[in-house]
Amino acid sequence: MWIVKIGGSLSTAETLPLWLDALNCYFRGQVVIVPGGGPFAELVHDSQLFWKYDDPSAHYMALLAMAQYGIMLTGLQPGLVPATSVADIHAALHRSTVPVWLPLTMVSEDPTIEQSWGVTSDSLAAWLAQRLGATRLILVKSITVGKPIVSVDELALNGIVDEAFPDYFRSTAVETIILSDEQYGLLPQMLLAEVAGGTQVAMAAGTESVRYRTTLPFPT
Repeated sequence: MWIVKIGGSLSTAETLPLWLDALNCYFRGQVVIVPGGGPFAELVHDSQLFWKYDDPSAHYMALLAMAQYGIMLTGLQPGLVPATSVADIHAALHRSTVPVWLPLTMVSEDPTIEQSWGVTSDSLAAWLAQRLGATRLILVKSITVGKPIVSVDELALNGIVDEAFPDYFRSTAVETIILSDEQYGLLPQMLLAEVAGGTQVAMAAGTESVRYRTTLPFPT
């Protein structure tokens, strides 16, 4: 089983339907989609900056934002179905469909998950990968990473993943790959030929720089 996190930065990208088509075509019964927060989470972020309300409230609202984006994805691709629990996920996989995880229930039940902007959909995708025993985690983002291997600490330092992600990554120990929004064509190759693509996330420190193509207020 793979976990594929579709970044919120793809919410208006022309490639978004192509990603959903590829996942629905090649990965039925084999993949779980984790939605980012997209413009829904950006609204929460801006609202908190304006009104200065507490982080637990913003965290709860951000989980709802992920759910909104997830429901949007299911609306774009009929082969995708919403899933709120482990049972829902396994049932969808058993039916050879593609579950889209709506995180509110499962995350709210785990008191160890920090309620802050330091924990976004990146870390939650890694948390889910560990919970489900996934073999691979793919983070799809609207960025270009300028090397085949990058350290998790460098990613966090550059704001490409959230600040809690290195800890989740190390505790999960699942193979993690970053793909840009234009690399949807690698999916069938990665599945059928079992080849690695994109940028591998490593625990060791890297040396090459990361090139941004978009600037975001927080990882999506």
